[in-house]
Amino acid sequence: MTQRRAAYWASTGFAAFALGATGLADLLRVPVIMEGLAHLGYPTYFATILGTWELLGAAAIVAPELPRVKEWAYAGMFFALSGAALSHAASGDPVGKVLVPLVVLGAVGVSWTLQSRAAVLRSS
Repeated sequence: MTQRRAAYWASTGFAAFALGATGLADLLRVPVIMEGLAHLGYPTYFATILGTWELLGAAAIVAPELPRVKEWAYAGMFFALSGAALSHAASGDPVGKVLVPLVVLGAVGVSWTLQSRAAVLRSS
């Protein structure tokens, strides 16, 4: 396995695991998640919407082929994770709470950058 391929799968696996875990926690309405959403000023139903999209996005980026779906998933992850970081920053949360979504966003960015460009170009 080449270094590029290994880095792709490491970043993709980390991103998919992180988003899949938080998506599941959102859907299960884990108390700490619900407290966090309330602290940020989001309604409780937002957990269902966000959790569903996070699980679907995580599945999309690890699925073979589906380049157009993957592009949409990566875009959604960018908006969700940057929005989470900005929400925490605007709420005055500690730097750690701002950095966590940015670290996951970094993995998403590496995954997106290293994905097979040939598959993306074929779908255009």
